[in-house]
Amino acid sequence: MQDRTTDPLIDVNQLAVGMFIHLDLGWMSHPFPLSSFKITSSDQLLVLRRLGLTQVRWSPSKSDLSLNPAASPLPAPEPAAASQSATPDPEALAREAHRRALQAQRDALRLCEAQYGEAVEGYRGMVHLVQGSPHEARDQAESLTAALLDKMLVEDDLNMRLLNEAAGDRSTAHALNVCIISLLLGRAFGLGREEMMELGMGALLHDVGKLEVAPRLRHRDESFTSAETQAYQQHVVKGVAMGQAMGLQPGPLLIIAQHHEHADGSGFPQRINMDRMSTAARIVALVNRFDGLCNPVVTSKALTPHEALSLIFAQGRTRFDATMLNAFIRMMGVYPPGSTVQLTDDRYALVMSVNPGRPLKPRVMVHDLKVPREEALVLNLEDMPDLGIRRSLKPQFLPRSALDYLAPRSRIAYFFDAATSTIPGELAA
Repeated sequence: MQDRTTDPLIDVNQLAVGMFIHLDLGWMSHPFPLSSFKITSSDQLLVLRRLGLTQVRWSPSKSDLSLNPAASPLPAPEPAAASQSATPDPEALAREAHRRALQAQRDALRLCEAQYGEAVEGYRGMVHLVQGSPHEARDQAESLTAALLDKMLVEDDLNMRLLNEAAGDRSTAHALNVCIISLLLGRAFGLGREEMMELGMGALLHDVGKLEVAPRLRHRDESFTSAETQAYQQHVVKGVAMGQAMGLQPGPLLIIAQHHEHADGSGFPQRINMDRMSTAARIVALVNRFDGLCNPVVTSKALTPHEALSLIFAQGRTRFDATMLNAFIRMMGVYPPGSTVQLTDDRYALVMSVNPGRPLKPRVMVHDLKVPREEALVLNLEDMPDLGIRRSLKPQFLPRSALDYLAPRSRIAYFFDAATSTIPGELAA
């Protein structure tokens, strides 16, 4: 990532529309979707002045205006070289385009991973407080959910993207996966902000009761005795009690109470059917099942995201709200992020991100022996009408060279970012 410490500092009261700035703050500490951006309105200037910062860094080369030279002179333009009048070398132009695209790709991924890392720390801080300071834990959960929503609702178009190996323990990654995917599905359903806050809180805390269950009984196992199964199922009742101690609203409490219920009444603990489940609980029940299939405790039992969707659709149509299930499949795409696939030109690829508005044309990293793995570009299949996905396959069925190159994750972590145009078709050859 480019070193921003060399960019000049400027007083916040000197900022103006058109400046490209960098906020040296965590993403949860400001309401902007990115920490580096161009100021486009006076409203943004007002928000920046209310953040309490005295100075920020800015990039003159990326800005659309010049400051007073006495205050902050711009670097003088370099003399034009005589060779610039010559016809540009096509290969040099292609190399430069590739370099710029690769840098932008790396910057976007690192930003996304940094934001995810802050969410991980926020969740862990909340868990640490739950049993001793439940009201503080609620406040922490509300802050984290609000921060996620602020990032999510400000963008018209979002990608759901695959991150590198999920950091830390499975419980943290599972809670964040369920929260993030549930919020994206709630957004697709057009839920309002208040409903989304309740959905996010309930999704984040759906398994909080497991903190009061013996560690070896926190994850369902086929070898459990009847007594062990009952002890495992107690995490729902314990979670509701903990949520009440935190002072949660009825919406999140219902999600905790109903996240293992099924539309056909075959779930637990109350065996209620879909008509008695809240909309938010139906969302979380579905997403919880999906992530459980993709990220089980024993990684050798993991299904690919494509397999998990197929299984839920084939076996779970009676367990889940059909309208919700269809919307979920549309949002995730036929090949969700993390799926290993073979393209119509026979190359192998790893699905990296999906735009819910264009689920059949995800962004993929392609196994290409001509390109070192660390320089591989993520290609947008939407920009390539002649290239598509032929089939999904388990990672163990990939050729060894493709498996080593694509390095599919044993545990899957999801996050989101603004949908932007990616690599043009001419760079994909």
